[in-house]
Amino acid sequence: MIDLAADGHVHTAFSSGRDSVSVLVASAEQAGLTEVTFADRVGPDTSWLSPYLSSIQRAQQRTDLVLRRGVEVEAIGIDGWLAFPSDLNGLEVISVGLNRLPLPAGLLSPDAVRGLIDNGTMRALDVIDQVVTVTGLAVERVSRYAPTRLARPLDFLARAGIDEAAVPDSALVELVEACRANGTVVEVSERHRLPGLRFVQACVEGGVRLVAVSDGVRASEVGYYRYVREIAAALHRSPATA
Repeated sequence: MIDLAADGHVHTAFSSGRDSVSVLVASAEQAGLTEVTFADRVGPDTSWLSPYLSSIQRAQQRTDLVLRRGVEVEAIGIDGWLAFPSDLNGLEVISVGLNRLPLPAGLLSPDAVRGLIDNGTMRALDVIDQVVTVTGLAVERVSRYAPTRLARPLDFLARAGIDEAAVPDSALVELVEACRANGTVVEVSERHRLPGLRFVQACVEGGVRLVAVSDGVRASEVGYYRYVREIAAALHRSPATA
């Protein structure tokens, strides 16, 4: 159910990573991978997208690995609008991230939301509903342009102090259905140790494909899985997903 020979989210030196595309590919080959997706974070001001994509294309000519040209884009609007770069041409995959919570008054950080929950201004359930709603709208919007992946599912909630166990079943079902309806692949992240087994099982039961990702920023992290292997093993043992 989770292919451990693929790494579906790797960062390069073009953005938040430390190493070049060629160094990352060499590390992936040494790790015995068969596929790598590059997913550097982009936004409206990104000026390096063309050389980034060209670098991946050149690397593809020198390896038998499947290299996918992707980016990560942040959802920033209550309607699911995202911080798109000016040009989406040449992209094979777009990962959707939610780093701040879009509200009518603006974007709030996880720490700000945690503070509002602590002082009673917001309820955790309202935050959960907003995260699920915005994420669903965002993956639908992105799916119009390229195959879509969901990066770090429910990560915002964790950073705002809301455990996955506090997410109602109905909210998980809604998010899984949004992914299924839009052909969105859910990333199981080594770096962030997300999502948890409960959401992963819901994805499997809901017909949503999973992809192993290191979310690596260094060559040594590419294809290295510990948490992801634990999740894969737990799925294998689970009667519900056997």
